[in-house]
Amino acid sequence: MVLQKEKIININFVKRVLVFIIGLFIMALGVSLSVKADIGVSPISCVPYIYSLRFSLTIGELTIILNSLFILIQIIILRKKYNIFQLVQLPAVILFGYCIDIAMTLSKNLQPSNYIEQLFLCLLACVILAFGIFLVIKTRLTYLPLEGLVIVISQTFKKEFGKIKISMDSLMVVIGLISSYAFISKIEGIREGSIIAALLIGTLIKFYSIKMPNIEKWLLQETVKDISTEDIVDKYNNTFVITISREFGSGGHEIGKIIAKQLGISFIDSELVRLTAIQTGYTLDYIQENEQKLSNSLIYDLYEQNYAYVNDELPPKDALFLVQSKIIRDICAQKSCVIVGRCANFILKDHPNCINIFIHANDEYRIEKINKDYGANPPVTNYDLEKSDEERANYCVHFTNKNWRDAKNYHFTIDSSLYGSKESANKVIGFIKRL
Repeated sequence: MVLQKEKIININFVKRVLVFIIGLFIMALGVSLSVKADIGVSPISCVPYIYSLRFSLTIGELTIILNSLFILIQIIILRKKYNIFQLVQLPAVILFGYCIDIAMTLSKNLQPSNYIEQLFLCLLACVILAFGIFLVIKTRLTYLPLEGLVIVISQTFKKEFGKIKISMDSLMVVIGLISSYAFISKIEGIREGSIIAALLIGTLIKFYSIKMPNIEKWLLQETVKDISTEDIVDKYNNTFVITISREFGSGGHEIGKIIAKQLGISFIDSELVRLTAIQTGYTLDYIQENEQKLSNSLIYDLYEQNYAYVNDELPPKDALFLVQSKIIRDICAQKSCVIVGRCANFILKDHPNCINIFIHANDEYRIEKINKDYGANPPVTNYDLEKSDEERANYCVHFTNKNWRDAKNYHFTIDSSLYGSKESANKVIGFIKRL
């Protein structure tokens, strides 16, 4: 059995190495196509490209030099903490550099004749480059040197990975612009194609990760098998759960509390904030400010795509959601309860005894309740209601891909402005008892 397990591990390692090499060549092909498009290359490629126009070095050779510098900076920052295994980045980037030069040779006769062809070639380059990066990432052998440096800076100085990634990409563009003016007296390599690459490649990597999960399963068979076996265990036993999603000011919190008290089960709301703070190290204020809402889904998606380049880093809101999801599942495995918000209806979609409720109300009722009952200062307006509802809807769409207000996502919906909180709670309880 031990020999068989070692054989499986060896086969998986060989597969990962082969896919890693294939991924590097596909990345190199994407780089060469972006150069041939001649409307700007990606931020990481702009410096080698510009210097190749001035010096007698190829793009591949300059890519090796630049990425070797990134590795050196990692070592300088970490010093004794540097993991010697990460030096595997060096042979990887050397191979990548030579692959770029081979790809440039193969595409030397490719000359787009008009702007439409250039734009098409640029988009094709992004699609190909993103797929290559996706393959390299899923092998889990090592980081690309720039991403490795971003992780080192992020972890050493306790900064968000996404912000450091954006800063490094911006730095590459600034260096490219300065070098272009200094050596060529005009802008080269940085145009609309650079913006397209910056916005599109991370999004495409994320798309591949969602649409092609079997590639990672195939590469990491042993690991995935262990995880899925553990997930099969039925941990909910005979617990009963009621989830309450609600519009801001509809009285959902109050209604949930009444339901829990009358049914003699736990009420979970602020306790989640406390448990999340313990497990994440985030402050209570930070959690309350960032949970259950997303101001602008598009802007957040653009920011989040920076995390697609690595496996082990998550955007803060995503990390918060995952921790809260685990806490919610753990609580519901231990006891029956009422849970308010946090997309609990989606998180507990596999719970056999989960009833999902949605509470809504008209704007007049909500404004009066918030201002008079909750003593809001300054008083809320219709604009505040719309903003809050939009943030909750964005949050729901981002993490569940579901429409927050869609009645099909719930077993029971009620307009609390027709009955008030106490009677609304009684109607929900009546519905549950009839099941």
